[in-house]
Amino acid sequence: MKPLPENDPGTPDHRSPARYLLWLLRAQRRSITAGAALGVVWMLSQALMPAAIGRAIGAGVAARDEHALLAWSGVLLGLGVVQAVTGPARHRFAVFNWLAAAYRTVQLVTRQATRLGGTLPKRLSAGEVVSIGLSDVAHIGDVLDIVARGSGAVVGIVVVAGILLSTSAPLGLIVLVGVPLILALAAPLLRPYRDRELAHRELVGELSTHATDLVAGLRILRGIGGEALFSGRYRTESQRVRAAGVAVARAETRMNGAEVLLPGLLIALVTWAGARFAARGTIGVGELVAFYGYAVFLIVPLKTLGEAASKITKGLVAAGRVTALLAIDPELPDAGTARPPSAELVDIASGLVVRPGRVTAIAADDPRDAQAVADRLGRYTAGDVDFGGVPLHAVADVRKRILVAVNEDRLFSGRLDESLAPDGDEATLQAAIHAACAEDIVASVGLDAHVAEAGREFSGGQQQRLRLARALAADPDVLVLVEPTSAVDAHTEARIADRLAQARAGRTTVVCTTSPLMLSHADHVAFLHNGQVVAEGTHHDLLNLEPRYASTVTRSEGEPDGHAERNGQGEVNGQGEVNGQGEGVAGARGDSGEAVRS
Repeated sequence: MKPLPENDPGTPDHRSPARYLLWLLRAQRRSITAGAALGVVWMLSQALMPAAIGRAIGAGVAARDEHALLAWSGVLLGLGVVQAVTGPARHRFAVFNWLAAAYRTVQLVTRQATRLGGTLPKRLSAGEVVSIGLSDVAHIGDVLDIVARGSGAVVGIVVVAGILLSTSAPLGLIVLVGVPLILALAAPLLRPYRDRELAHRELVGELSTHATDLVAGLRILRGIGGEALFSGRYRTESQRVRAAGVAVARAETRMNGAEVLLPGLLIALVTWAGARFAARGTIGVGELVAFYGYAVFLIVPLKTLGEAASKITKGLVAAGRVTALLAIDPELPDAGTARPPSAELVDIASGLVVRPGRVTAIAADDPRDAQAVADRLGRYTAGDVDFGGVPLHAVADVRKRILVAVNEDRLFSGRLDESLAPDGDEATLQAAIHAACAEDIVASVGLDAHVAEAGREFSGGQQQRLRLARALAADPDVLVLVEPTSAVDAHTEARIADRLAQARAGRTTVVCTTSPLMLSHADHVAFLHNGQVVAEGTHHDLLNLEPRYASTVTRSEGEPDGHAERNGQGEVNGQGEVNGQGEGVAGARGDSGEAVRS
Protein backbone atom coordinates (compact mmCIF):
# COMPACT_ATOMS: atom_id res chain seq x y z
CA MET A 1 0.00 0.00 0.00
CA LYS A 2 1.05 3.58 -0.60
CA PRO A 3 2.50 5.57 2.29
CA LEU A 4 0.23 8.15 3.90
CA PRO A 5 -0.44 11.00 3.67
CA GLU A 6 -0.42 11.72 -0.07
CA ASN A 7 1.95 14.42 -1.34
CA ASP A 8 -0.94 16.08 -3.18
CA PRO A 9 -4.47 15.61 -1.81
CA GLY A 10 -5.98 16.76 -5.13
CA THR A 11 -8.73 19.22 -6.01
CA PRO A 12 -11.96 18.30 -4.19
CA ASP A 13 -15.53 18.64 -5.41
CA HIS A 14 -17.05 20.73 -2.63
CA ARG A 15 -20.34 21.63 -4.28
CA SER A 16 -22.21 19.44 -1.80
CA PRO A 17 -21.43 16.94 0.99
CA ALA A 18 -22.47 13.99 -1.19
CA ARG A 19 -20.26 15.15 -4.06
CA TYR A 20 -17.32 15.49 -1.68
CA LEU A 21 -17.75 11.90 -0.44
CA LEU A 22 -18.08 10.66 -4.03
CA TRP A 23 -14.90 12.57 -4.92
CA LEU A 24 -13.09 10.78 -2.09
CA LEU A 25 -14.34 7.46 -3.44
CA ARG A 26 -12.99 8.31 -6.88
CA ALA A 27 -9.70 9.57 -5.50
CA GLN A 28 -9.20 6.28 -3.62
CA ARG A 29 -10.88 4.05 -6.17
CA ARG A 30 -8.10 1.43 -6.30
CA SER A 31 -8.00 0.71 -2.59
CA ILE A 32 -11.80 1.09 -2.37
CA THR A 33 -12.29 -1.44 -5.17
CA ALA A 34 -9.82 -3.86 -3.60
CA GLY A 35 -11.50 -3.55 -0.20
CA ALA A 36 -14.97 -3.99 -1.70
CA ALA A 37 -13.87 -7.08 -3.66
CA LEU A 38 -12.39 -8.64 -0.54
CA GLY A 39 -15.51 -7.70 1.40
CA VAL A 40 -17.70 -9.46 -1.16
CA VAL A 41 -15.57 -12.63 -1.11
CA TRP A 42 -15.46 -12.55 2.69
CA MET A 43 -19.23 -12.21 2.98
CA LEU A 44 -19.93 -14.82 0.29
CA SER A 45 -17.76 -17.34 2.09
CA GLN A 46 -20.09 -16.93 5.05
CA ALA A 47 -23.24 -16.88 2.93
CA LEU A 48 -22.41 -20.22 1.29
CA MET A 49 -21.62 -22.02 4.55
CA PRO A 50 -25.29 -22.80 5.40
CA ALA A 51 -25.66 -24.32 1.91
CA ALA A 52 -22.58 -26.50 2.46
CA ILE A 53 -23.80 -27.58 5.90
CA GLY A 54 -27.27 -28.36 4.51
CA ARG A 55 -25.80 -30.48 1.70
CA ALA A 56 -23.52 -32.31 4.12
CA ILE A 57 -26.51 -33.21 6.31
CA GLY A 58 -28.93 -33.96 3.50
CA ALA A 59 -26.66 -35.73 1.01
CA GLY A 60 -24.23 -37.14 3.55
CA VAL A 61 -25.82 -37.80 6.95
CA ALA A 62 -29.46 -38.35 5.95
CA ALA A 63 -28.55 -40.40 2.84
CA ARG A 64 -25.71 -42.22 4.71
CA ASP A 65 -23.27 -41.33 1.90
CA GLU A 66 -19.78 -41.11 3.40
CA HIS A 67 -18.17 -39.74 0.21
CA ALA A 68 -20.74 -36.95 -0.06
CA LEU A 69 -20.25 -36.09 3.60
CA LEU A 70 -16.46 -35.84 3.13
CA ALA A 71 -16.83 -33.82 -0.06
CA TRP A 72 -19.16 -31.24 1.48
CA SER A 73 -17.08 -31.15 4.64
CA GLY A 74 -14.11 -30.29 2.41
CA VAL A 75 -16.14 -27.52 0.78
CA LEU A 76 -17.03 -26.18 4.23
CA LEU A 77 -13.36 -26.25 5.22
CA GLY A 78 -12.41 -24.38 2.04
CA LEU A 79 -15.01 -21.69 2.74
CA GLY A 80 -13.60 -21.32 6.24
CA VAL A 81 -10.08 -20.89 4.88
CA VAL A 82 -11.28 -18.27 2.37
CA GLN A 83 -13.05 -16.41 5.14
CA ALA A 84 -9.96 -16.54 7.37
CA VAL A 85 -7.73 -15.15 4.61
CA THR A 86 -10.02 -12.48 3.18
CA GLY A 87 -11.23 -11.18 6.57
CA PRO A 88 -7.91 -9.64 7.73
CA ALA A 89 -7.09 -8.45 4.19
CA ARG A 90 -10.48 -6.73 3.93
CA HIS A 91 -9.97 -5.14 7.33
CA ARG A 92 -6.53 -3.88 6.32
CA PHE A 93 -7.91 -2.17 3.22
CA ALA A 94 -10.79 -0.75 5.25
CA VAL A 95 -8.38 0.81 7.78
CA PHE A 96 -6.21 2.13 4.94
CA ASN A 97 -9.26 3.72 3.30
CA TRP A 98 -10.27 5.28 6.62
CA LEU A 99 -6.81 6.74 7.18
CA ALA A 100 -6.43 7.91 3.57
CA ALA A 101 -9.76 9.77 3.65
CA ALA A 102 -9.01 11.32 7.05
CA TYR A 103 -5.50 12.40 6.04
CA ARG A 104 -6.71 13.76 2.70
CA THR A 105 -9.40 15.80 4.42
CA VAL A 106 -6.94 17.15 6.99
CA GLN A 107 -4.56 18.15 4.18
CA LEU A 108 -7.33 19.92 2.30
CA VAL A 109 -8.54 21.74 5.40
CA THR A 110 -4.98 22.79 6.31
CA ARG A 111 -4.28 23.97 2.77
CA GLN A 112 -7.51 25.94 2.68
CA ALA A 113 -6.83 27.49 6.09
CA THR A 114 -3.42 28.65 4.86
CA ARG A 115 -4.97 29.99 1.66
CA LEU A 116 -7.67 31.92 3.52
CA GLY A 117 -5.25 33.62 5.90
CA GLY A 118 -6.99 36.46 7.71
CA THR A 119 -10.33 35.56 6.12
CA LEU A 120 -10.66 32.33 8.11
CA PRO A 121 -11.27 33.70 11.63
CA LYS A 122 -13.83 36.13 10.22
CA ARG A 123 -15.88 33.30 8.71
CA LEU A 124 -15.33 30.36 11.06
CA SER A 125 -14.55 30.15 14.75
CA ALA A 126 -11.48 28.37 16.07
CA GLY A 127 -13.72 25.76 17.68
CA GLU A 128 -15.34 24.88 14.37
CA VAL A 129 -11.96 24.39 12.73
CA VAL A 130 -10.81 22.24 15.66
CA SER A 131 -14.01 20.20 15.44
CA ILE A 132 -13.43 19.58 11.74
CA GLY A 133 -9.86 18.49 12.34
CA LEU A 134 -10.72 16.16 15.23
CA SER A 135 -14.16 14.60 14.77
CA ASP A 136 -15.41 15.37 11.27
CA VAL A 137 -12.44 13.73 9.58
CA ALA A 138 -13.13 10.58 11.62
CA HIS A 139 -16.76 10.42 10.44
CA ILE A 140 -15.69 10.97 6.84
CA GLY A 141 -13.19 8.13 7.23
CA ASP A 142 -15.99 5.91 8.58
CA VAL A 143 -17.90 6.32 5.32
CA LEU A 144 -15.03 4.91 3.28
CA ASP A 145 -14.37 2.25 5.91
CA ILE A 146 -17.90 0.83 5.65
CA VAL A 147 -17.76 0.49 1.85
CA ALA A 148 -15.94 -2.88 2.01
CA ARG A 149 -18.37 -4.51 4.43
CA GLY A 150 -21.37 -2.72 2.94
CA SER A 151 -20.60 -4.06 -0.55
CA GLY A 152 -20.25 -7.57 0.86
CA ALA A 153 -23.53 -7.20 2.77
CA VAL A 154 -25.48 -6.23 -0.36
CA VAL A 155 -24.02 -9.07 -2.41
CA GLY A 156 -24.52 -11.55 0.46
CA ILE A 157 -28.21 -10.66 0.78
CA VAL A 158 -28.73 -10.99 -2.98
CA VAL A 159 -26.97 -14.38 -3.10
CA VAL A 160 -28.94 -15.73 -0.14
CA ALA A 161 -32.19 -14.51 -1.68
CA GLY A 162 -31.25 -16.26 -4.95
CA ILE A 163 -30.50 -19.53 -3.16
CA LEU A 164 -33.77 -19.37 -1.26
CA LEU A 165 -35.71 -18.62 -4.45
CA SER A 166 -34.15 -21.57 -6.26
CA THR A 167 -34.97 -23.87 -3.32
CA SER A 168 -38.30 -22.43 -2.19
CA ALA A 169 -39.95 -19.54 -3.98
CA PRO A 170 -42.02 -18.42 -0.94
CA LEU A 171 -38.94 -18.23 1.28
CA GLY A 172 -37.01 -16.35 -1.37
CA LEU A 173 -39.85 -13.86 -1.75
CA ILE A 174 -39.95 -13.35 2.01
CA VAL A 175 -36.31 -12.24 1.93
CA LEU A 176 -36.64 -10.19 -1.26
CA VAL A 177 -39.65 -8.32 0.10
CA GLY A 178 -38.52 -8.24 3.72
CA VAL A 179 -35.13 -6.56 3.22
CA PRO A 180 -36.45 -3.49 1.32
CA LEU A 181 -39.31 -3.29 3.82
CA ILE A 182 -36.86 -3.21 6.73
CA LEU A 183 -34.86 -0.43 5.04
CA ALA A 184 -38.06 1.53 4.38
CA LEU A 185 -39.19 1.21 8.00
CA ALA A 186 -35.78 2.32 9.29
CA ALA A 187 -35.47 5.28 6.90
CA PRO A 188 -37.70 7.70 8.91
CA LEU A 189 -35.34 7.30 11.86
CA LEU A 190 -32.37 8.65 9.89
CA ARG A 191 -33.56 12.25 9.38
CA PRO A 192 -34.12 13.17 13.06
CA TYR A 193 -30.82 11.50 13.88
CA ARG A 194 -29.03 13.56 11.23
CA ASP A 195 -30.68 16.81 12.36
CA ARG A 196 -29.81 16.23 16.01
CA GLU A 197 -26.27 15.21 15.11
CA LEU A 198 -25.85 18.44 13.13
CA ALA A 199 -27.19 20.57 16.00
CA HIS A 200 -24.91 18.78 18.45
CA ARG A 201 -21.86 19.29 16.26
CA GLU A 202 -22.55 23.02 15.96
CA LEU A 203 -22.80 23.36 19.74
CA VAL A 204 -19.57 21.40 20.18
CA GLY A 205 -17.85 23.79 17.78
CA GLU A 206 -19.09 26.81 19.72
CA LEU A 207 -18.02 25.29 23.03
CA SER A 208 -14.56 24.51 21.63
CA THR A 209 -14.24 28.13 20.53
CA HIS A 210 -15.13 29.41 23.98
CA ALA A 211 -12.72 26.92 25.58
CA THR A 212 -9.94 28.17 23.29
CA ASP A 213 -10.70 31.78 24.19
CA LEU A 214 -10.80 30.98 27.90
CA VAL A 215 -7.45 29.21 27.84
CA ALA A 216 -5.85 32.03 25.84
CA GLY A 217 -7.12 34.70 28.22
CA LEU A 218 -7.03 32.79 31.50
CA ARG A 219 -4.31 34.93 33.09
CA ILE A 220 -6.14 38.11 32.15
CA LEU A 221 -9.44 36.77 33.50
CA ARG A 222 -7.78 35.93 36.80
CA GLY A 223 -6.24 39.38 36.91
CA ILE A 224 -9.59 41.17 36.56
CA GLY A 225 -11.54 38.67 38.68
CA GLY A 226 -13.66 37.40 35.83
CA GLU A 227 -12.67 33.74 36.04
CA ALA A 228 -15.78 32.66 38.00
CA LEU A 229 -18.13 34.52 35.65
CA PHE A 230 -16.75 33.00 32.48
CA SER A 231 -16.41 29.53 34.00
CA GLY A 232 -20.10 29.74 34.90
CA ARG A 233 -20.98 30.60 31.31
CA TYR A 234 -18.81 27.75 30.07
CA ARG A 235 -20.58 25.38 32.48
CA THR A 236 -23.97 26.48 31.16
CA GLU A 237 -22.91 25.96 27.56
CA SER A 238 -21.46 22.56 28.47
CA GLN A 239 -24.86 21.52 29.76
CA ARG A 240 -26.43 22.60 26.47
CA VAL A 241 -23.93 20.43 24.62
CA ARG A 242 -24.65 17.54 27.00
CA ALA A 243 -28.40 17.87 26.42
CA ALA A 244 -27.86 17.90 22.66
CA GLY A 245 -25.63 14.83 22.99
CA VAL A 246 -28.34 13.01 24.94
CA ALA A 247 -30.83 13.87 22.18
CA VAL A 248 -28.46 12.40 19.62
CA ALA A 249 -28.03 9.31 21.77
CA ARG A 250 -31.81 8.84 21.98
CA ALA A 251 -32.13 9.01 18.20
CA GLU A 252 -29.18 6.65 17.79
CA THR A 253 -30.69 4.24 20.33
CA ARG A 254 -33.91 4.08 18.32
CA MET A 255 -31.88 3.33 15.21
CA ASN A 256 -29.90 0.62 17.00
CA GLY A 257 -33.09 -0.90 18.34
CA ALA A 258 -34.56 -0.97 14.85
CA GLU A 259 -31.39 -2.63 13.56
CA VAL A 260 -31.98 -5.50 16.01
CA LEU A 261 -35.78 -5.73 16.00
CA LEU A 262 -36.58 -5.56 12.30
CA PRO A 263 -33.97 -8.10 11.10
CA GLY A 264 -34.98 -10.32 14.04
CA LEU A 265 -38.59 -10.32 12.85
CA LEU A 266 -37.48 -11.23 9.32
CA ILE A 267 -35.29 -14.07 10.61
CA ALA A 268 -38.11 -15.39 12.78
CA LEU A 269 -40.45 -15.34 9.78
CA VAL A 270 -37.97 -17.21 7.56
CA THR A 271 -37.36 -19.83 10.28
CA TRP A 272 -41.10 -20.31 10.92
CA ALA A 273 -41.92 -20.66 7.22
CA GLY A 274 -39.00 -23.07 6.66
CA ALA A 275 -40.12 -25.26 9.58
CA ARG A 276 -43.68 -25.46 8.18
CA PHE A 277 -42.35 -26.45 4.74
CA ALA A 278 -40.16 -29.15 6.31
CA ALA A 279 -43.13 -30.49 8.31
CA ARG A 280 -45.15 -30.80 5.09
CA GLY A 281 -42.29 -32.57 3.35
CA THR A 282 -41.81 -29.74 0.85
CA ILE A 283 -38.14 -29.43 1.82
CA GLY A 284 -35.76 -31.90 3.41
CA VAL A 285 -34.06 -31.79 6.78
CA GLY A 286 -30.78 -30.62 5.22
CA GLU A 287 -32.55 -27.73 3.51
CA LEU A 288 -34.29 -26.83 6.78
CA VAL A 289 -30.92 -26.63 8.53
CA ALA A 290 -29.61 -24.53 5.64
CA PHE A 291 -32.60 -22.18 5.84
CA TYR A 292 -32.04 -21.69 9.54
CA GLY A 293 -28.37 -20.99 8.81
CA TYR A 294 -29.39 -18.40 6.21
CA ALA A 295 -31.73 -16.78 8.71
CA VAL A 296 -28.92 -16.50 11.26
CA PHE A 297 -26.46 -15.31 8.60
CA LEU A 298 -28.79 -12.52 7.49
CA ILE A 299 -28.31 -10.84 10.88
CA VAL A 300 -24.76 -9.81 9.85
CA PRO A 301 -25.45 -8.15 6.47
CA LEU A 302 -28.66 -6.52 7.66
CA LYS A 303 -26.93 -5.08 10.70
CA THR A 304 -24.09 -3.94 8.44
CA LEU A 305 -26.58 -2.07 6.25
CA GLY A 306 -27.96 -0.35 9.34
CA GLU A 307 -24.44 0.58 10.43
CA ALA A 308 -23.73 1.87 6.92
CA ALA A 309 -26.82 4.08 7.04
CA SER A 310 -25.71 5.53 10.38
CA LYS A 311 -22.13 6.17 9.25
CA ILE A 312 -23.19 7.69 5.95
CA THR A 313 -25.57 10.01 7.81
CA LYS A 314 -22.79 11.15 10.13
CA GLY A 315 -20.40 11.39 7.18
CA LEU A 316 -22.76 13.68 5.28
CA VAL A 317 -23.05 15.98 8.30
CA ALA A 318 -19.26 16.05 8.67
CA ALA A 319 -18.71 16.52 4.94
CA GLY A 320 -21.11 19.46 5.03
CA ARG A 321 -18.86 21.26 7.51
CA VAL A 322 -15.78 20.46 5.45
CA THR A 323 -17.34 21.66 2.19
CA ALA A 324 -18.51 24.84 3.91
CA LEU A 325 -14.89 25.57 4.82
CA LEU A 326 -13.58 24.61 1.38
CA ALA A 327 -16.15 26.86 -0.31
CA ILE A 328 -14.89 30.02 1.42
CA ASP A 329 -12.90 32.32 -0.83
CA PRO A 330 -10.19 34.65 0.49
CA GLU A 331 -11.20 38.26 0.78
CA LEU A 332 -8.14 39.19 -1.27
CA PRO A 333 -7.32 36.19 -3.48
CA ASP A 334 -3.78 35.76 -4.80
CA ALA A 335 -4.80 35.83 -8.46
CA GLY A 336 -2.06 37.96 -10.05
CA THR A 337 0.15 36.81 -12.90
CA ALA A 338 2.81 39.55 -13.14
CA ARG A 339 6.31 38.68 -11.91
CA PRO A 340 8.27 41.93 -11.58
CA PRO A 341 11.85 41.74 -10.29
CA SER A 342 12.62 42.97 -6.80
CA ALA A 343 12.07 46.72 -6.94
CA GLU A 344 10.51 49.57 -5.02
CA LEU A 345 7.49 48.75 -2.89
CA VAL A 346 5.25 51.81 -2.64
CA ASP A 347 2.29 52.23 -0.27
CA ILE A 348 0.39 55.02 -1.97
CA ALA A 349 -2.00 55.65 0.93
CA SER A 350 0.77 56.59 3.37
CA GLY A 351 3.39 57.75 0.87
CA LEU A 352 5.87 55.13 2.05
CA VAL A 353 8.55 54.09 -0.45
CA VAL A 354 10.51 50.95 0.39
CA ARG A 355 13.66 50.77 -1.70
CA PRO A 356 15.04 47.35 -2.61
CA GLY A 357 18.02 45.86 -0.80
CA ARG A 358 17.72 48.11 2.25
CA VAL A 359 16.42 47.89 5.81
CA THR A 360 13.58 50.39 6.07
CA ALA A 361 12.06 51.14 9.47
CA ILE A 362 8.57 52.50 10.01
CA ALA A 363 8.02 54.43 13.24
CA ALA A 364 4.47 55.59 13.94
CA ASP A 365 3.12 57.67 16.78
CA ASP A 366 0.12 55.31 16.67
CA PRO A 367 1.24 51.65 16.30
CA ARG A 368 -2.01 50.83 14.53
CA ASP A 369 -0.92 52.97 11.58
CA ALA A 370 2.28 50.94 11.16
CA GLN A 371 0.28 47.71 11.41
CA ALA A 372 -2.11 48.97 8.73
CA VAL A 373 0.81 49.68 6.40
CA ALA A 374 2.21 46.19 7.02
CA ASP A 375 -1.19 44.66 6.21
CA ARG A 376 -1.36 46.56 2.94
CA LEU A 377 2.22 45.68 1.98
CA GLY A 378 1.44 42.00 2.53
CA ARG A 379 -1.96 42.35 0.82
CA TYR A 380 -3.93 41.25 3.86
CA THR A 381 -6.13 44.31 3.46
CA ALA A 382 -7.08 46.22 0.35
CA GLY A 383 -4.97 49.21 -0.61
CA ASP A 384 -3.10 50.88 -3.45
CA VAL A 385 0.36 49.34 -3.33
CA ASP A 386 2.81 49.11 -6.22
CA PHE A 387 5.60 46.56 -6.51
CA GLY A 388 8.10 47.52 -9.17
CA GLY A 389 5.50 49.69 -10.89
CA VAL A 390 2.93 46.86 -10.93
CA PRO A 391 -0.18 46.98 -8.71
CA LEU A 392 0.29 44.48 -5.90
CA HIS A 393 -3.00 42.71 -6.69
CA ALA A 394 -1.59 41.86 -10.15
CA VAL A 395 1.62 40.29 -8.77
CA ALA A 396 1.82 36.50 -8.71
CA ASP A 397 2.80 34.56 -5.56
CA VAL A 398 2.51 37.58 -3.26
CA ARG A 399 2.50 35.34 -0.16
CA LYS A 400 5.82 33.80 -1.17
CA ARG A 401 7.51 37.02 -2.25
CA ILE A 402 6.30 39.25 0.61
CA LEU A 403 6.20 37.76 4.08
CA VAL A 404 4.68 39.64 7.01
CA ALA A 405 5.67 38.45 10.49
CA VAL A 406 3.66 39.71 13.46
CA ASN A 407 3.61 39.02 17.18
CA GLU A 408 0.25 37.29 16.93
CA ASP A 409 1.97 34.33 15.32
CA ARG A 410 2.32 30.85 16.81
CA LEU A 411 4.96 28.19 16.75
CA PHE A 412 3.86 24.89 15.30
CA SER A 413 3.98 21.68 17.32
CA GLY A 414 6.48 19.05 16.18
CA ARG A 415 10.27 18.98 15.85
CA LEU A 416 11.83 22.38 16.40
CA ASP A 417 13.87 22.34 13.18
CA GLU A 418 10.80 21.38 11.12
CA SER A 419 8.77 24.10 12.82
CA LEU A 420 11.36 26.75 12.02
CA ALA A 421 12.33 25.71 8.48
CA PRO A 422 10.22 22.88 7.03
CA ASP A 423 11.80 23.24 3.57
CA GLY A 424 15.11 24.95 4.40
CA ASP A 425 18.60 23.54 4.57
CA GLU A 426 20.58 23.35 7.80
CA ALA A 427 22.99 26.17 6.88
CA THR A 428 20.11 28.58 6.21
CA LEU A 429 18.44 27.58 9.46
CA GLN A 430 21.60 28.03 11.51
CA ALA A 431 22.17 31.47 9.99
CA ALA A 432 18.58 32.45 10.83
CA ILE A 433 18.95 31.19 14.40
CA HIS A 434 22.13 33.24 14.78
CA ALA A 435 20.53 36.38 13.37
CA ALA A 436 17.58 36.01 15.78
CA CYS A 437 19.95 35.44 18.75
CA ALA A 438 18.21 32.12 19.43
CA GLU A 439 21.35 29.98 19.80
CA ASP A 440 20.88 29.66 23.56
CA ILE A 441 17.35 28.30 23.07
CA VAL A 442 18.47 25.72 20.52
CA ALA A 443 21.46 24.76 22.66
CA SER A 444 19.24 24.12 25.68
CA VAL A 445 16.61 21.97 23.96
CA GLY A 446 18.17 20.83 20.65
CA LEU A 447 16.82 21.14 17.12
CA ASP A 448 15.23 17.71 17.42
CA ALA A 449 13.22 18.74 20.49
CA HIS A 450 9.44 18.46 20.30
CA VAL A 451 7.63 21.78 20.39
CA ALA A 452 4.32 21.75 22.24
CA GLU A 453 1.20 23.41 20.85
CA ALA A 454 1.94 27.11 20.21
CA GLY A 455 5.39 26.66 21.79
CA ARG A 456 3.97 27.14 25.27
CA GLU A 457 7.07 25.70 26.93
CA PHE A 458 9.02 28.78 25.83
CA SER A 459 8.84 32.21 27.42
CA GLY A 460 7.41 35.13 25.49
CA GLY A 461 10.86 36.42 24.53
CA GLN A 462 12.02 32.97 23.46
CA GLN A 463 8.92 32.52 21.31
CA GLN A 464 9.53 35.89 19.69
CA ARG A 465 13.13 35.03 18.81
CA LEU A 466 12.12 31.63 17.42
CA ARG A 467 9.40 33.25 15.32
CA LEU A 468 11.95 35.74 14.00
CA ALA A 469 14.31 32.87 13.13
CA ARG A 470 11.49 31.17 11.22
CA ALA A 471 10.74 34.32 9.25
CA LEU A 472 14.41 34.80 8.38
CA ALA A 473 14.80 31.14 7.37
CA ALA A 474 11.96 31.58 4.85
CA ASP A 475 14.18 34.14 3.06
CA PRO A 476 11.45 36.00 1.10
CA ASP A 477 12.10 38.79 -1.40
CA VAL A 478 10.50 41.25 1.02
CA LEU A 479 10.34 40.64 4.77
CA VAL A 480 8.03 42.82 6.87
CA LEU A 481 8.57 42.56 10.64
CA VAL A 482 6.11 44.12 13.09
CA GLU A 483 7.69 44.87 16.50
CA PRO A 484 10.04 41.86 16.27
CA THR A 485 11.87 42.64 19.54
CA SER A 486 9.10 43.85 21.84
CA ALA A 487 9.53 40.94 24.30
CA VAL A 488 13.33 40.77 24.62
CA ASP A 489 15.81 42.64 26.81
CA ALA A 490 17.85 45.59 25.52
CA HIS A 491 21.11 43.65 25.19
CA THR A 492 19.51 40.91 23.09
CA GLU A 493 17.67 43.52 21.06
CA ALA A 494 20.93 45.30 20.22
CA ARG A 495 22.46 42.07 18.95
CA ILE A 496 19.36 41.27 16.89
CA ALA A 497 19.37 44.76 15.35
CA ASP A 498 22.99 44.37 14.30
CA ARG A 499 22.65 40.81 13.01
CA LEU A 500 19.37 41.46 11.20
CA ALA A 501 20.99 44.01 8.92
CA GLN A 502 23.77 41.55 8.12
CA ALA A 503 21.40 38.61 7.58
CA ARG A 504 19.21 40.60 5.19
CA ALA A 505 22.04 42.32 3.33
CA GLY A 506 21.04 42.97 -0.28
CA ARG A 507 17.39 42.09 0.34
CA THR A 508 14.40 44.25 1.16
CA THR A 509 13.39 44.40 4.80
CA VAL A 510 10.76 46.53 6.52
CA VAL A 511 10.68 46.81 10.32
CA CYS A 512 7.71 48.42 12.07
CA THR A 513 9.06 49.54 15.45
CA THR A 514 9.62 52.46 17.78
CA SER A 515 12.66 50.92 19.44
CA PRO A 516 15.68 53.26 19.20
CA LEU A 517 18.00 50.24 19.05
CA MET A 518 16.26 48.86 15.98
CA LEU A 519 15.78 52.28 14.38
CA SER A 520 19.45 53.18 14.73
CA HIS A 521 20.47 50.14 12.63
CA ALA A 522 18.00 50.85 9.81
CA ASP A 523 19.26 52.24 6.52
CA HIS A 524 16.19 54.47 6.24
CA VAL A 525 13.46 55.50 8.68
CA ALA A 526 9.98 56.75 7.78
CA PHE A 527 7.92 58.45 10.48
CA LEU A 528 4.14 58.14 10.30
CA HIS A 529 1.75 60.69 11.78
CA ASN A 530 -1.98 60.14 11.28
CA GLY A 531 -1.14 57.37 8.85
CA GLN A 532 1.03 59.54 6.60
CA VAL A 533 4.79 59.69 6.12
CA VAL A 534 5.69 63.14 7.43
CA ALA A 535 9.44 62.74 7.79
CA GLU A 536 12.18 60.48 6.44
CA GLY A 537 15.88 60.00 6.99
CA THR A 538 18.18 58.22 9.41
CA HIS A 539 17.28 57.72 13.04
CA HIS A 540 19.77 60.33 14.23
CA ASP A 541 18.64 62.89 11.64
CA LEU A 542 15.00 62.49 12.64
CA LEU A 543 15.82 62.84 16.34
CA ASN A 544 17.21 66.29 15.60
CA LEU A 545 14.74 67.41 12.92
CA GLU A 546 11.34 65.99 13.93
CA PRO A 547 10.19 66.63 17.53
CA ARG A 548 7.19 64.32 17.19
CA TYR A 549 9.50 61.48 16.15
CA ALA A 550 11.81 62.17 19.08
CA SER A 551 8.83 62.16 21.43
CA THR A 552 7.60 58.85 20.06
CA VAL A 553 10.88 56.96 20.38
CA THR A 554 11.70 58.59 23.73
CA ARG A 555 8.36 57.43 25.09
CA SER A 556 9.25 53.95 23.88
CA GLU A 557 12.57 54.10 25.78
CA GLY A 558 10.73 54.94 28.96
CA GLU A 559 8.99 51.58 29.15
CA PRO A 560 10.21 48.88 31.57
CA ASP A 561 13.54 47.36 30.57
CA GLY A 562 13.46 49.06 27.25
CA HIS A 563 9.88 48.33 26.06
CA ALA A 564 9.96 44.70 27.18
CA GLU A 565 6.26 44.24 26.47
CA ARG A 566 4.23 46.99 24.80
CA ASN A 567 0.86 45.31 24.63
CA GLY A 568 0.49 44.62 28.31
CA GLN A 569 0.50 40.84 27.94
CA GLY A 570 2.86 38.88 30.17
CA GLU A 571 5.36 39.74 32.85
CA VAL A 572 9.00 40.66 32.46
CA ASN A 573 11.39 38.11 33.93
CA GLY A 574 14.94 38.56 35.15
CA GLN A 575 16.31 38.44 31.61
CA GLY A 576 13.93 41.10 30.37
CA GLU A 577 11.84 38.47 28.56
CA VAL A 578 8.14 37.96 28.91
CA ASN A 579 6.92 34.99 30.90
CA GLY A 580 3.78 33.22 29.74
CA GLN A 581 2.57 33.35 26.23
CA GLY A 582 3.23 36.94 25.34
CA GLU A 583 1.72 37.77 22.05
CA GLY A 584 0.27 34.57 20.64
CA VAL A 585 -0.53 33.20 17.08
CA ALA A 586 1.41 31.37 14.32
CA GLY A 587 4.33 32.15 12.24
CA ALA A 588 4.99 34.75 9.70
CA ARG A 589 2.17 35.11 7.26
CA GLY A 590 2.89 33.51 3.94
CA ASP A 591 3.26 30.22 2.05
CA SER A 592 6.65 29.29 3.46
CA GLY A 593 5.30 26.96 6.15
CA GLU A 594 4.10 29.80 8.34
CA ALA A 595 0.70 29.86 9.98
CA VAL A 596 -2.25 31.91 8.93
CA ARG A 597 -3.07 35.34 10.19
CA SER A 598 -5.52 35.34 13.06
